[in-house]
Amino acid sequence: QVQLVESGGGLVQAGGSLRLSCAASGLSFSNLAMGWFRQTPGKEREFVAGISRSGGDKKYVDSVKGRFTISRDNAKNTVYLQMNSLKPVDTAVYYCAASYSYSAYSVYSLATEYPNQGQGTQVTVSS
Repeated sequence: QVQLVESGGGLVQAGGSLRLSCAASGLSFSNLAMGWFRQTPGKEREFVAGISRSGGDKKYVDSVKGRFTISRDNAKNTVYLQMNSLKPVDTAVYYCAASYSYSAYSVYSLATEYPNQGQGTQVTVSS
């Protein structure tokens, strides 16, 4: 079982930046593919970004490409989501997710592929 704790959410004006962090414990972090999802009330949880175990492969939802960057520090057991040029439509609760991966290169984008998810951190972007 993996424990995930997100931090870094908050209130920011449109055009601003935030960096989310997710600290993982319980399993060897270097064996985990990691991802970020977001959810707004009444909507399904949406994939935002994913990163492979090695960190060399990444995937993004089209709406955040060029604005968000996912990265990881295996020495710190932490995955990050750098969010720039934020828009009001980015307002959501952001969740960190982890999946044990046998491949160093796989990136997952479905919520069902991540059996471990955190409690979430609120991001609010004002116009």
